[in-house]
Amino acid sequence: MLNSLSGRFLILTIIFVMLAEVMIFVPSVARYREDFLLNRLERAQIASLALLADDMIDTELEAELLLNAGVFNVVLRRDELRQLVLSSPMPSEVAQTFDLREATALTLIKDAMARLINPEDETIRVIGNPFRDGGLLIEITLDTRELRMAMIDYGLRILVLSAVISIVTASLLFLAVRVLLVKPIKGVVGHMQSYAKAPEDARRIIQPSARVTELRDAEKALQSLQTQLTQALKQKERLAQLGGAVARVSHDLRNILTSAQLFTDRIEMSEDPAVKRMAPKLVNSITRAVSLCESTLAFGRAEEPAPTLTLFNLAQLVSDVLDSERLAIGDFDLSLSVDVPGNLMVRADPEQLYRVVSNLVRNARQAITGTGQPGEINVAAKICDEAWCIDITDTGPGLPPKAVEHLFQPFQGGARKGGSGLGLAIAEELVRGHGGTLTLVNTDETGTAFRIRLPMGGLG
Repeated sequence: MLNSLSGRFLILTIIFVMLAEVMIFVPSVARYREDFLLNRLERAQIASLALLADDMIDTELEAELLLNAGVFNVVLRRDELRQLVLSSPMPSEVAQTFDLREATALTLIKDAMARLINPEDETIRVIGNPFRDGGLLIEITLDTRELRMAMIDYGLRILVLSAVISIVTASLLFLAVRVLLVKPIKGVVGHMQSYAKAPEDARRIIQPSARVTELRDAEKALQSLQTQLTQALKQKERLAQLGGAVARVSHDLRNILTSAQLFTDRIEMSEDPAVKRMAPKLVNSITRAVSLCESTLAFGRAEEPAPTLTLFNLAQLVSDVLDSERLAIGDFDLSLSVDVPGNLMVRADPEQLYRVVSNLVRNARQAITGTGQPGEINVAAKICDEAWCIDITDTGPGLPPKAVEHLFQPFQGGARKGGSGLGLAIAEELVRGHGGTLTLVNTDETGTAFRIRLPMGGLG
C-alpha cells in the first residue's frame, strides 16, 4: 500500500494539507486571542457604563458586574479624565501590558504564541479603544488562565477540523488518482506483459484509450514501439527462412560451378583467338562465383570471413568489373569510363573489393537502363587523407527517397523497382570489414555518386 503510487500520494496529500492548516492555525489562534480580549473590553465597558448611569450601585453588584465582564479592574478615560470605574482585589501584580489599539498582525501572533507556550497564570493589563466612541480609552486587568484555556480549546478544535479536512481531501484525491492514473497505468503494464508473452502476435499491440493526454501519448509511443518490434520480428523470421533457402541454393550452386571449373582447362587449350582472350575472364568469373557461394554459406552462419589483405593493382580489378558489365549492357547506349592510375596499388581483399565495386556499378547500370535514356558510369580512384578513395558516379535518375532513408538496410527499399537493397547492404558490410566506409556523396535527378574509402594503415 505505502509503496504504491496512490498510497504515497495519499500520505503526501495528508502531510501537505496538515502543513497548510498549521500555517492557517497560527494566525487563527492570534485572531481568536484578539477577539477574546476585545470581547472582555466590550463587556467591561458595558459594566462601567452601568455604574456611570447609577453612582449608587452597591459593592456586591459591582463585584457581579466585574465577574460577568471577566476582569478585575476597569479604567475608562472620558474627556481627558482617567477614571477607575470598577475595581476589585487583584490576585497578583500586573505582569504585562498589551495595547490593542495599534497592534500589528506580527505582534498579535507573537503574543498569542507566547501565551500558549507559557503555562503560568498571570495578571495582565489590556488597553483598547472604547466601543461606539464611548470614550478615549478603556483599560482592564484580567487573569490569563481563562484566556489560555480558551485558546487551547479553540486550537484543538482547529486541529481536529484540519485533520478531518485532510483525511477527506486525501481520500478524494486517492480515489481520483486511482481512477485517473493508477488504473490506466496498470492497464498499460498489463498490455506490456501480455505483449511480452507473444510479441509476434499483432493482436496484442496496445490500442490507445487513455483520456489523460500524457498517458495517451505514452500509449501511442508504446503502440509505435510494439508495431515496429512485431514487424522486425516477422522480418527476422523471413530473413532466417530466406537465409536457409539461400544457403541450400548456394551449396548446390557451388557444386555446379566446381564442376564447371573442370571444363575450363579444355577451353583454355582452344586455338581460337577469341576463346583464348575470353577464357581467362570466364575462369575468373567462375572462381568468383564459387567464392561468392562459399561466402554466402558463411554469411548464412553469420560468419562473413574477414578480408584477406593483399597488395594488388586496382586498375586491373576495375577493368575486370567493367568488362563483365559491358557484356550485360550489350547494344544499349551506356558508356563506361575509368579514371584509375595504372600504377595504383591497393591493399585489400581483391575478391571482396571486386564484389563491392561490381555491386555499385551494376546498380548504376540497372538504374540507367531502366530509364531507357543514354548514360555514363565512371570509376575513379585516388589517394586522399591517408586512404584510398574510389568514386563510382553515374548519370542515372538518382536514388528514390525510400532507398536514401533506408540506405544500406536490406529489404528496406532498393535503388530500383523490385530491388531488395541487398547489394548496397553487402557492399557496406564488406567495406566496413576493411575498416573503411561506404558513403553516399550525392544523389539527385542528374545522377548518383558513392565513395569507398579504405584506410592505408598498416601499409609498409
